Amino acid sequence: QLQLAESGGGLVQSGGSLRLSCVVSGFTLDLELYAIGWFRQAPGKEREGVSSISSDGDSTNYADSVKGRFTISRDTVKNTVYLQMSSLKPEDTAVYYCAGTVLSSGPLDLNEYDYWGQGTQVTVSS
Repeated sequence: QLQLAESGGGLVQSGGSLRLSCVVSGFTLDLELYAIGWFRQAPGKEREGVSSISSDGDSTNYADSVKGRFTISRDTVKNTVYLQMSSLKPEDTAVYYCAGTVLSSGPLDLNEYDYWGQGTQVTVSS
């Protein structure tokens, strides 16, 4: 069983930056067994994939809407995955979730993820 806990959300002005953290824990934890993804859900919209990092940490994926602005990374010592968000736009406003999957590639398909955090709110004002 994998547990994930997000933090770092908040209110920021357009053009600003935030760094989200996802602390991963579990019964037999080895972060390198899991790919971790970040997803977001805006009011009235479906949850969508934002970024992911493969289980070996060598590959990353980004949605087109965040390429060049968001960066995913991880610290295997701290069992934490980060999402650095820059040049934020009002349309980035959403609840952001991190999720884990045993699929090593870490697809941006939320249906492939079995473990989810509770989410953290990001609000970007114009």
